[in-house]
This record gives sequence, structure tokens and C-alpha cells, in this order.
Amino acid sequence: MLSKRMSTDTKPTTTATDFPDDHSAAASQLRIATFRLARRMRTQRAVDSMSDGHFAVLAALWVHGPHTLGELADRERVSAPSMNRTVNGLQEAGYITRSADQSDGRKVVISLTDEGRGVVDETARRRDAWVESALAELTVEERETLARAAAIMERMAAR
Repeated sequence: MLSKRMSTDTKPTTTATDFPDDHSAAASQLRIATFRLARRMRTQRAVDSMSDGHFAVLAALWVHGPHTLGELADRERVSAPSMNRTVNGLQEAGYITRSADQSDGRKVVISLTDEGRGVVDETARRRDAWVESALAELTVEERETLARAAAIMERMAAR
């Protein structure tokens, strides 16, 4: 028999302890909570009109450094033509530059501009501030639980 719990919004939810050997309820609960949190954090951005895909490219360049178009497409798991459209838009907005590869002049390297770095820095600052504010409303025990969960989620994401 499926056990239900009532959440704060009065919708019944299945909990991870309802079926200890069946991970489907826990997987669903984690997926939903993760997406809701990610969606809420994505609203905290430096450029309101920038799409998540555009920001993901800026963030990839900020974290991993300059890339070729093909490398960016592979990293973001999109086609090269799709990435080319994204890069064109970011270049037109002044967030990235294209330059010849120093070791192979046939290749074009995509890099962040100072303005692009500023967008990533400000978006990260806003998102961190939102999370810090949310954490301040939690108990010490809840914050400790989330810290442990973050480490576990990192391991899961690295699979």
C-alpha cells in the first residue's frame, strides 16, 4: 500500500521511507525539489533577458576557460549550429570574443570579455545572496543536513 504524507501545500507526497528498497519515490521527490530550487535560483540573474542557455555558455567559459565552438557544443550537449547561434548572440551583445587559436590559426577560440565576466560574477553574487537568505531562515540542523546533501548531490552529478 502506498503511504502518503501531507506537505505544507496539502498535496499528498510519497516519502523515501515508504518503500526502502524502491528508490522511485525518493528519486521523484529529489528530482522535483532540485528542479524547483534550480528554477527559483535561475530567476536571480544579472541580465533578465538572457536565456539559461546563453548564461550556461558564459558560465562554462568562466569556469573552464576559452573553448572552440565544437568544444562548447560538446560541453553543453547541443549541435554545433545551435551553439554557433548562441555564440553569435553573445558576441553581438559584447559578452564574448572570437580569436584565432595561437597554435592552430584555422581554429577559432571563444573567450569571455570583461562584460561577460561581469554578468557571470553578478549573477553568481545574486544567486549566492538568495541562497544565503534562504539558509538564514533554516535551523542549524537543517543547514547541516543541506551541507551533507550538497556533497552527496555533487557525487551523484559526477556519475
